[in-house]
Amino acid sequence: MRKTLYLKFLLAYVIFGFFGFIVVATFSSSLIEQRVKTENAQSLYSEASMISQTYASDLYNSAITIESAYNQLHALGTYLSASIWIINPSGTVMVTSENLPDIANPTVISDFTPSITSDTYYTTGDFFGNFSEDMLIVFSPITSNYKIKGYVVILKPMQDLREQTNGYLSIVYITLVLLLLLSLIILIFFTEIVYIPLKKIIYATEQYADGNMHYEFSIDNGDELGYLAGTLNYMASEIAQSEDLQKKFVANVSHDFRSPLTSIRGYLEAMLDGTIPPEMHEKYLNIVLNETDRLTKLTNSLLQLNNLNTKGLILEISEFDMNEIIRDTVATFEGLCKKKQIEISLVLTGDSMLVSGDMSKIQQVLYNLIDNAIKFSHNNSTIKIETQEKKSKLFVSVKDSGIGIPKDSQKLIFDRFYKTDLSRGKDKKGTGLGLSITKEIIHSHGENINVISTEGVGTEFIFTIPIVEEEEEE
Repeated sequence: MRKTLYLKFLLAYVIFGFFGFIVVATFSSSLIEQRVKTENAQSLYSEASMISQTYASDLYNSAITIESAYNQLHALGTYLSASIWIINPSGTVMVTSENLPDIANPTVISDFTPSITSDTYYTTGDFFGNFSEDMLIVFSPITSNYKIKGYVVILKPMQDLREQTNGYLSIVYITLVLLLLLSLIILIFFTEIVYIPLKKIIYATEQYADGNMHYEFSIDNGDELGYLAGTLNYMASEIAQSEDLQKKFVANVSHDFRSPLTSIRGYLEAMLDGTIPPEMHEKYLNIVLNETDRLTKLTNSLLQLNNLNTKGLILEISEFDMNEIIRDTVATFEGLCKKKQIEISLVLTGDSMLVSGDMSKIQQVLYNLIDNAIKFSHNNSTIKIETQEKKSKLFVSVKDSGIGIPKDSQKLIFDRFYKTDLSRGKDKKGTGLGLSITKEIIHSHGENINVISTEGVGTEFIFTIPIVEEEEEE
């Protein structure tokens, strides 16, 4: 059986209670017993001193009779629940609180000595064998003219003191039990605030370990456990999303590789078995060549995107003229623009605009954006490329008046292999990786790229790049 934190906490609670009772039964018991003995001894000594100065002195001075002294001692003995004896230094008992003295046959304690108190005013014992149980014994001397005439001895059964001690111990035990019961509140709080949320977290981690990344749980605590639960939920959702993207990625790669491979295989088999006559071979070989180009482009894009995400993009930062790069990139699309009768309008800031970045990578970004703009623009339309300077940044805009991007797809267009339904029907050669690569390049420069699009109206991509300051230029 697994030792849970809750069982350990319960075990600690039981051990605490057990040792609490052990301490009370031993250490506290002896302390209370000693305290009770001391307090009773002090009280009895005060009474003995009072008797020695009054009744006992009067008795030795013949101021009162023995019968009168007996009556007084008997009343005090009953009040104190103790025996009061007046004894001569020789050990002869003059009077006690229990019985009238026998004048003819007085009681004599043969080995009587007050030194049994060992320099204190009290001791314990059977008082020279006169009692069958232990007694608390208090001595007080009776003096007259600086001489000791006798002693007042008060004897109280130790059993009475033990009962008094047990009474105090009962109070301590009851208090300890109440404290243990009240401490159960801590256990309840621990259960509700720590243990139950912790069990939820453990169960959730077990679900995640089994691969169920879509398992969701909630903890309302606003403390560290609540934060931990929220973090685990977020981590699981991110992993689940990553797994979904990975599955989608593999499916898209498989689809994009399978389609051209199927075409290539089909055309080659048709040429081999004679389905396609020899005079048509050149036409279909060109189709096969185009499909291989498509596979090469897809493979290169995958390798490039993988390097961007795993190794990090190594940038060769330099200063270059953004206007010149824009003009050179636009020039490479001259033939495609003539074919679709598309005009590219340039609205550039100044004759030249020095920026800082990796020139080849920024040119690739422009190429991808212009290629997309031409691909999804209508014939006889215009593409506008504009730059604006704002707060040491150059904002580069590529805007077309094409088919646009549906609103629900605008957040997904930078994902790998993502293609809108409109783009799938429009172009069969796209890999769906161009915008992903574009985004990675811009982000590697510490800049941003955004899209503004209205379906059926057109799309505008805007990215930023830092401008070289005049002081740096000088």
